[in-house]
Amino acid sequence: MNDLFKSGADGKPDTAYGAEHIEVLEGLEPVRRRPGMYIGGTDETALHHLASEIIDNAMDEAVAGHASLIEVTLAPDNWLTVRDNGRGIPTDKHPKFPALSALEVIFTTLHSGGKFSGKAYETSGGLHGVGSSVVNALSAALEVEVARDRVLWRQNYARGVPQTALLNAGSVQNRRGTQVRFQPDPEIFGELSFQAARLFRLCRSKAYLFRGVRIRWVCDPALIRSPEVPAEAELHFPGGLRDSLEDDLAGSTTVVPLWAGDATLPNAANGDRSGRVEWAIAWLEEGEGSLASYCNTVPTPQGGTHEAGFRAALLKGLRGWGEQRGNKRAAAVTAEDLLAGMAAKLSLFIREPQFQGQTKEKLTNPEAQRLTEAALRDRFDHFLAASPSQADALLAFVIERAEERLRRKELKDAPRKSATRRLRLPGKLADCTLEDAARTELFLVEGDSAGGSAKQARDRATQAVLPLRGKILNVASATTEKLRQNQELKDLIEALGCGVGDRFERSRLRYGRVIIMTDADVDGAHIASLLMTFFYRELPQLVQAGHLYLAQPPLYRLTQGAKSVYAMDDADREAKMLLFKQGSKVEVSRFKGLGEMPPAALKETTMDPKRRTLLKVVVPEMSDTLAFAATADRVESLMGRKPELRFQFIQENAQLVEDLDV
Repeated sequence: MNDLFKSGADGKPDTAYGAEHIEVLEGLEPVRRRPGMYIGGTDETALHHLASEIIDNAMDEAVAGHASLIEVTLAPDNWLTVRDNGRGIPTDKHPKFPALSALEVIFTTLHSGGKFSGKAYETSGGLHGVGSSVVNALSAALEVEVARDRVLWRQNYARGVPQTALLNAGSVQNRRGTQVRFQPDPEIFGELSFQAARLFRLCRSKAYLFRGVRIRWVCDPALIRSPEVPAEAELHFPGGLRDSLEDDLAGSTTVVPLWAGDATLPNAANGDRSGRVEWAIAWLEEGEGSLASYCNTVPTPQGGTHEAGFRAALLKGLRGWGEQRGNKRAAAVTAEDLLAGMAAKLSLFIREPQFQGQTKEKLTNPEAQRLTEAALRDRFDHFLAASPSQADALLAFVIERAEERLRRKELKDAPRKSATRRLRLPGKLADCTLEDAARTELFLVEGDSAGGSAKQARDRATQAVLPLRGKILNVASATTEKLRQNQELKDLIEALGCGVGDRFERSRLRYGRVIIMTDADVDGAHIASLLMTFFYRELPQLVQAGHLYLAQPPLYRLTQGAKSVYAMDDADREAKMLLFKQGSKVEVSRFKGLGEMPPAALKETTMDPKRRTLLKVVVPEMSDTLAFAATADRVESLMGRKPELRFQFIQENAQLVEDLDV
């Protein structure tokens, strides 16, 4: 046995592996070598995470009470500028690195910053000390300006390396704060660029989350692709989360009036900013619920301990009210029943938040659950007691949900039930109840807003809805590893239930139709293209069997008096204008997206089988060799890994464009 240790298995000398093979990555080199460890990847979501990091730094200044204005500017060539009127990053020499300024330490050293001790910031979103340095490392160019003590300082970087010393740019009288202007590195992100709509929504959500800040948005008009995005705007919402939820729920009917409030956490002395929670909640008569949570203005899409405390406070409060009213059925209510029809937003501010992963998608502080529950429970009890009739209506609504859940559980004819046991269905899937898969439909929509509208508009018996977060992975250019790790695609595959590739089994497909339903604009067409590419590459049998469709939502609503019609596009709008009485004004409304469309209109125009229009996605049979090969080539050239093929296609077809919507 010991002979096995006398020589290596390959027979090569030990000198084939020596000290010279051990690498030591210094400075910001680890970030450029493995960006996924710091921002989750190199896709569009990761790109926009760079913007979030810099905006979060400015927001931390505002939340700390030192800044009141943040300006975010998107310019051509993928340049983004974030400026605040806060204290300004310190520019004096750092005591531990006397050769460097504090500013240069922050932008070139991982795990550096002013948020670890809690002395400079009582609460903050950037706790890991890698935000500015990671953005710097992954930017082709980055420029920092600091106005502090009436002096302007400036320093430039390229791919994390200082290109100049920290320069005194002269005196300034009416300026203070930090400005960061950067351009993400094409070597890391390829052809990806910032999307104006996504950045505008980010700025809007930040303004909602902290009512004491004004965010000035400026965007080059040539970069705007969506009517919802203005070239300039000042975002300020004194009502905070109440304003945000009211905006989201415009046109929806609630069981009881929207409830919103804020409270100091029990361990935050004297009401300071070191511990605070804010909430806005509405229970909807129609549609599915949603919960958006944040910690120190950072979104936590995977929830965490603050959401657990939020759920516990509401559940215990409603059960307590039921017990007080002598309603024994209240004991059967669960958090699932309470949250099912609830649209809510929750924002927590605490010292030293702990997030799961650098992308901060889940809060893990154990004490956050206890503190959030304690802060909300007392106020929820007062909310219920203030109007007994409203509290009784809410209790009856939730009990009805509980009884419906129990009835479903007790069903004995369970082919679909047993199938559900075998599958781990995605949490965001609003499933249908009909067992006959051939008569059911799965709608794929972008985001929770559109998902909320679709869930309210659907037929619960036959129509299921799965919201997908943003633009999915382009499977034609992604690696197998990225495909395997992509959560959105995993959720979609699990919802379908039929497997992919060699494991595809049509008999296990849980829906007769799979319907891609995206906004009627350029971004929506892009998302639909990515989804069709996924099905074509990973589930070709599903497409060939005729299960894949495209919904056709309208772009316009034309109204004159009591008469309303819908138009699919500009040409259809002009044609349908002739249907109205001439000489009287026709009001033309353009839908910003599915999430902005009233559920009744979405049902009438896009989801009701009796009135909608669907396009079936078809591909040539393999037996038609030429057509099959031509389709494969087209998908590869437009969606594959070679950008030069896309450029060639644009050059060859540019003359065919008659009306380019920019």
